[in-house]
Amino acid sequence: MRKLLIALPLMLFGMTAWGHGMSEEDKLRILDAGFLEYIELGAMHMVTGYDHLLFIFAVIFFLSRFIDIVKFITAFTLGHSITLLFATLWGIQANFYLIDAVIALTVCYKAFDNLDGFKKHLDIKPPNLMWMVFIFGLIHGFGLSTRLQELPLGDEGLVVKILSFNLGVELGQIVALSFMLVALAGWRQTESFAKFSKLANWLLMTLGALLLLMQLHSYQHAEYADDFPLNKDDHSHVHDDMRKAESGLSGYKKQFNFHQE
Repeated sequence: MRKLLIALPLMLFGMTAWGHGMSEEDKLRILDAGFLEYIELGAMHMVTGYDHLLFIFAVIFFLSRFIDIVKFITAFTLGHSITLLFATLWGIQANFYLIDAVIALTVCYKAFDNLDGFKKHLDIKPPNLMWMVFIFGLIHGFGLSTRLQELPLGDEGLVVKILSFNLGVELGQIVALSFMLVALAGWRQTESFAKFSKLANWLLMTLGALLLLMQLHSYQHAEYADDFPLNKDDHSHVHDDMRKAESGLSGYKKQFNFHQE
């Protein structure tokens, strides 16, 4: 257990480098991509989107009725579809590290709610969960949009491209959700579920907190690199990929400035 706790921060730091952004390969491939490629990209982005998956897992953790699962996942899907579409269509952007930091907080929030933290520690009634999942879906969708806007989307067929990407996200979400439901259904049949469910949610909250720290760390080094002269080179493999002046897309007619001053 101790080894696992030591390994988790290292694993998550590595995940921030590859698991959730748009690689140079993605950017080059999308230049001549059709709608099927956008669907594939959306699906892959979701199944490697550890922060989205952790939040979904926290949402369904104690849900056993199919109708309840459908309601909450629909609320989340509706929320992230709205901001993914309109933020991308209107070119609304923010620093993606900060957005992902807020997404990490949504994981902490849901794990805290699963632990009945509002009543036990704050002595208040928790906010309406359906509305909170919808609102958090809006935030997750904005995170997806900031990543999608790293790509050279162009103007032609933009709406269909966004919808295709979103369809891929939904397909990836269905696949991931199916595995989660099977795993939880099997675990609920064992005595260990009641024994370790609280521990599992404490672990979810810890993972959310670690992701929050990782994203804030990445934001600091990306935006204030000159303040870290001693270890600047050590972080170039993560942060310089976002700022390369000479890339396969340097001559593309439409560039997105996704770093905010």
